Amino acid sequence: MKIVIDARFTRTDHHDGISRYGASLIAAAAKIADVSMLISHPRQLALLPDVPYTLISSPLSPAEPFVARQVNQLNADVVVCPMQTMGTWGRKYGLVLTLHDLIYYEHAAPPGFLPAPIRILWRLYHKAYWPQRVLLNRADVVATISRTTEALMAKYRLTSRPVRIISNAPQPAQQSRDPETAPDKTLLYMGSFMPYKNVETMLAGMAELPDYTLYLLSRITPHRRAELEGQIPSGANVVFHNGVTDDEYMELLKRTTALVSLSKAEGYGLPLVEAMALGTPVIASDIPIFREVGANAAS
Repeated sequence: MKIVIDARFTRTDHHDGISRYGASLIAAAAKIADVSMLISHPRQLALLPDVPYTLISSPLSPAEPFVARQVNQLNADVVVCPMQTMGTWGRKYGLVLTLHDLIYYEHAAPPGFLPAPIRILWRLYHKAYWPQRVLLNRADVVATISRTTEALMAKYRLTSRPVRIISNAPQPAQQSRDPETAPDKTLLYMGSFMPYKNVETMLAGMAELPDYTLYLLSRITPHRRAELEGQIPSGANVVFHNGVTDDEYMELLKRTTALVSLSKAEGYGLPLVEAMALGTPVIASDIPIFREVGANAAS
């Protein structure tokens, strides 16, 4: 079977959640099947596995509804897209589309890196569920990443197609933390700084932990950093790393007191799984997906 995986949502500088999911899926599938990938910019290759690829148009291009004309030429048996927005007009292959979560129906602010016209469409799209149904029902199979999202899809009757779970994969742990070594007096946060991530509550809590330092590891825009810096309590210790490498992240996880995520909504919760794989304690908000992936290991 010839499988083509759409890697056009891969970032060109550092992974976000969708980007890492797609790259991990390609790496895993390539071990057991004939896999190639679609990219829209050569710089994406730096974050992708070494498998054959085809350069085609961007998923944000006006030509996206007709992208199947380009993909048909690859004679794929199945095309897998890590999003639900891939164009399908005239396709001649089996198609798996992916829905990660329903976060933006409740928290409608779109990612800031999207072009302004796309942000407007994003908000309109999430005003009702029928556009999601139209997108998902174009697939032969719909993938999602958790039972929590699967249950929400069923609740809102988002698709009549078969639904399969393809979970996120954590980075492989090379070595667990040493239980005999006292942890650093630090707390770690790995994730975006969108409002639903609830970083503000995390900052407020640092007022009660003057002996601890909160490390905010992810990249952040200057504007959002200024907003959050204005909310750091007097005397609290907070460090903005503005991005770390995978190796740096793993080393920090091994030494920290706990990883913290107080998000109001998530599709999966990969940082929790990465921390738990190393034996690092986790402090998390009480939401369904964190109960699913964290079970009794999260506080």
